[in-house]
Amino acid sequence: MASNLKLLVKGAQQVVLVCKSGEKFLTKEGMQNLAVIENGSVVIGHDGQIKAVGSADSIESQFRDTVFDKVIDATGMCVLPGLIDAHTHPVWAGDRVHEFAMKLAGATYMEVHEAGGGIHFTVKHTRAAPPETLLEGLKGRLERMLRAGTTLVECKSGYGLDLNTELKMLSVIDAAQRSMPIGISSTYCGAHAVPRGKTMEEATEDILSVQLPAIQKQMTEDSLQVDNIDVFCEKGVFDLNSTCRILQAGKDMGLNINFHGDELHPMNSAQLGAKLAALAISHLEEVTDEGIAAMAAAKTSAILLPTTAYILRLPCPRARDMLDAGVIVSLGSDFNPNAYCCSMPMVMHLACVTLKMSMPEALAAATINAAYALNRSNSHGSLEPSKQGDLLIIHAPRWEHLIYQFGSHQELIRFVIIKGTIVYENDKVLDL
Repeated sequence: MASNLKLLVKGAQQVVLVCKSGEKFLTKEGMQNLAVIENGSVVIGHDGQIKAVGSADSIESQFRDTVFDKVIDATGMCVLPGLIDAHTHPVWAGDRVHEFAMKLAGATYMEVHEAGGGIHFTVKHTRAAPPETLLEGLKGRLERMLRAGTTLVECKSGYGLDLNTELKMLSVIDAAQRSMPIGISSTYCGAHAVPRGKTMEEATEDILSVQLPAIQKQMTEDSLQVDNIDVFCEKGVFDLNSTCRILQAGKDMGLNINFHGDELHPMNSAQLGAKLAALAISHLEEVTDEGIAAMAAAKTSAILLPTTAYILRLPCPRARDMLDAGVIVSLGSDFNPNAYCCSMPMVMHLACVTLKMSMPEALAAATINAAYALNRSNSHGSLEPSKQGDLLIIHAPRWEHLIYQFGSHQELIRFVIIKGTIVYENDKVLDL
């Protein structure tokens, strides 16, 4: 009797595996030499996992007697791993389009913050919003990301700054995870800012003695899933000592450390993260040479966010120095009301132009290395047998078009597939 499998994607002009030997991350040399099969095919089983990737001829021969639920003829197209967005803030109410005008007029991030805007503006609106409103907004943003090729996304809380709202946000993230195909890595970010009316010390104690114990209780009861802990380690926000205490408490609960560091001022966040064996640190616009060396030695991933530096007119993070030092460089959109970008193809393009990364480096940073930053590289980030069948099919003869064509992903992405199921089909692709 013929076997039955879920999906065959056949005859693609290029299949970009990214990795082919089970690597959990890539550093500079590996990022520059991605695994690519010319004229390739991919097979995905009913369990949502990749069963085989290889040349079209070898796959045809190996699976000649197999019946597939779905066959996609990818002739003239390219197949890539689903993109992974390693840093977003997608749960909020109240947009901040008015602040964009302030920034264009010269106001800095901290000046907007001190004028009552920024995080505190969003906190006010998010606290007031019912969960249903927050979930509706989140699902719309995640759908935008999915259509731009993101199949796994990190989602932070952090616009509550009090127990009730932080739990509300984490529950909304949980609800989205249960009701949408896109993969989610959930992050508690209650230390995103110091709440109005509290000192940093008081906010730290509230997180340690009130918020984290309540979150741990819900996690233990299986009523809440949280994967990571985040702190905004910054001058005027949480200092190095408070950051260390909060991150260590989260680590003791089993959460991965994945935090904001060295963004506006050199805080020695990178050295702290390395000491705590952090999985990842984001931003790093002001990281020192010592911090870069510490991250490389500790295998702590640098999640670089080119949209933030671009929108806030900040110095760009030193991607080339990090790559040269052996740091595991990954990418995120930093999607939030302050940096409204849902598109990882645009993030990769900006990484190439503003951070001086090559296109292969940018793709590795948005796939296998972003998966590593979320502790998911055993199951995501490359097209290899036994990994989850998450992939993109683009209407172009070479994979680089996904990065090269700035802002054209809507005309390029033909299919987005998660666990072997087509979750977005776009019949409005256009020829080059």
